[in-house]
Amino acid sequence: MTGSLTRIGYGLAGLGGLLALTEAVPRLGLVDERFLPPASRILGTLAAGLATPELWIALGETMRGWALGLALAFCAAVVAGVVIGIVPGLRALTNSTVEFLRPIPSVALVPLATLLFGPSLGSTLMLVVYASFWQVLIQVLYGVAAVDSVAFDTARSYGLSAWSRVRHLVWPTALPYVMTGLRLAAVVAFILAVTAELVIGSPGLGAEIQVAQSSGAVPTVYALIVLAGLVGIGVNAAVRLLERKVLAWHPSVRSEVAA
Repeated sequence: MTGSLTRIGYGLAGLGGLLALTEAVPRLGLVDERFLPPASRILGTLAAGLATPELWIALGETMRGWALGLALAFCAAVVAGVVIGIVPGLRALTNSTVEFLRPIPSVALVPLATLLFGPSLGSTLMLVVYASFWQVLIQVLYGVAAVDSVAFDTARSYGLSAWSRVRHLVWPTALPYVMTGLRLAAVVAFILAVTAELVIGSPGLGAEIQVAQSSGAVPTVYALIVLAGLVGIGVNAAVRLLERKVLAWHPSVRSEVAA
């Protein structure tokens, strides 16, 4: 508990230092206020924006694309990873395909997404699902590979069905890896959701940033960027909390809580 409070204290101190620096630099004339408004003006603009329904609607659109894309990618990756991992020979058969597709940047799919779906939720989902899928799939494959082969063969020799082996042996072993993949995918999904809105013009925070930039509303641009950062922190914190709840039985989580 003491360690957690210390980390929170350092984090708040660092944030306070950043705010003070952002306030002082333009006030002292080191940077033109037209390009970097003081922190007080940025936060004031953000507070004013949060009082309007338009900003909440844009935030809701971003979170909808993030949640739907993450859910689709997670379910597909878990199923694909378990099947590839437990079916003999399938891992070797698909390895070259996975290694070819995984490094392709999701942003490279922007022209295709625009062509297929235009500036809509479909474009956001396409980029989010593609980016998140690989984060989870690779972790699931590692998790399935970590299953003790002797235990797996013993379970099969005792006549346990494939579903029973997956449920009682493969899944508990792979779950820590799955949660790691979910944590990584959640952050990537949010980044790609905002990126799709910013580049393609899909409804959401990214589109609002683009409109503010086009109209020269610099404080609004910074305010929306700050809001996106805060939401990203919230997403990461929520997934970490879920991870600790799901893996409360795991030694690594127990030691973290104890510390």
